[in-house]
Amino acid sequence: MGVAELNKQTYQLVLRSIFYFYGDAASASLSEQVANEIMTHWNEPRTMINIGYEWFDLRFEIVGHYQPDICAETVLQNSEASNNYFRVEEFSINHVSSVDGIGCNTGYFKLDNLLNNSTTAAHEYGHTLGLEHPQNLDIRGEGQPGIMYPRGTICDPEFQYDPSALPSQPGGTLNPCFRKVLPADIDKLHLRRLRFNRQGIAIVGEFSSIFHDKHQPSK
Repeated sequence: MGVAELNKQTYQLVLRSIFYFYGDAASASLSEQVANEIMTHWNEPRTMINIGYEWFDLRFEIVGHYQPDICAETVLQNSEASNNYFRVEEFSINHVSSVDGIGCNTGYFKLDNLLNNSTTAAHEYGHTLGLEHPQNLDIRGEGQPGIMYPRGTICDPEFQYDPSALPSQPGGTLNPCFRKVLPADIDKLHLRRLRFNRQGIAIVGEFSSIFHDKHQPSK
């Protein structure tokens, strides 16, 4: 979720999101790392957006804060559309990171998903802005995988965990570190359709406002 600001003087469209990270595996350094990863990936296409017959440079501004003492009420009562809240833990009952819906502002990160340039944070950010997984998950012959393709996608060998593995066999699916934000991903945000107020502000996404307790392994 984020706040889009349209500046007709500088011809810029800036989408701002703030992430608050909590949980036993969260830290100040990880918060900064994740925010920078999201911002780097989403700014990579260097896209221009046509709004009202004028062209605007699109820029994402992402900030990450470590807030270990956050309470449920803070998340539930938040009314700032730029704020997103994610718990970070080593264990997840879902075995992967997840958001609480398409176009939301809360979720749960599994720590190892955020390491080794996995692009998981950038992928989940796409969900918070309203993007879903593509329907076709066999993209052999299509080249570079976009950011919203999930783990398990069948792709060209150079984007697999193991380039020599057979498709869909162990090692024969998309290695998330090879995903990129493509112009097509930006297009699917439909930013040109946003309804800006008189101050040039529009909201992207919706409030899910869910505080997550720490997942515990079943005994």
